[in-house]
Amino acid sequence: MKTAILAGGKGTRLAEETSVRPKPMVEIGGKPILWHIMNIYSHYGFNDFAVALGYMGDHIKRYFVEYGMLSGSLSLDMSLHDPVVRREKDISKWKIDLVETGEETLTGGRIKRLKPYLGNETFMLTWGDGVSNIDIPRLIAFHKSHGKLATVSAVRPQARYGHMRFDGDRVTAFEEKPQTAEGWINGAFFVLEPQVMDYIEGDMVMFEHAPMENLARDGQLMAFRHEGFWAAMDTLRDKHTLQKLWDSGDRPWAIWEK
Repeated sequence: MKTAILAGGKGTRLAEETSVRPKPMVEIGGKPILWHIMNIYSHYGFNDFAVALGYMGDHIKRYFVEYGMLSGSLSLDMSLHDPVVRREKDISKWKIDLVETGEETLTGGRIKRLKPYLGNETFMLTWGDGVSNIDIPRLIAFHKSHGKLATVSAVRPQARYGHMRFDGDRVTAFEEKPQTAEGWINGAFFVLEPQVMDYIEGDMVMFEHAPMENLARDGQLMAFRHEGFWAAMDTLRDKHTLQKLWDSGDRPWAIWEK
């Protein structure tokens, strides 16, 4: 099953970072967040990716070309015309289509432009800025069990601020940025059937608006509820929070390290 990743947005709320690189190339622990996302899927054996490029897409192309050539250990014989005689790669299984989908194209349009690379089969989809310890095989099994066209992961994000609990005016507990106990949001780890493309009319369509609304209206959208870790890197504050988790060694999304 192929995984589509939308990596073409401008990331305007990360302007200090995204003025020089696309949002998916902003680093956590010295690696682009796109690398982290791909490792989540790769951990479960899903290594075939179609990445939708847009803003500064050349940065993503260059990264993967250099990563494929330069990662791991190299053995060189400088007396030869081609001095690389042995390469040990740390990532050898990924197959990646890096697809130009237009700088101004919206999320729905980017998905539709990936259609030739996804084939007429069930595929997965996510955004290029969110990480989670979601169980991908369980997500797929849930999708297959209901027979509808689309499954979206539903998550409860961390609260922006700490919560206080009271007994009268006495504070009985303080929780620093706990997971919210109410409300579910779109976690953007999808499993989709190819017929979903029929719900997208063109480039200037946000997938989160009319297509998802119409899928829901038609009874074709189901939610997989994920109670575990999820975080999106929308702002510099989000980036710093993820970096702090990485530096502390508490990396819930880094399931490939477990």
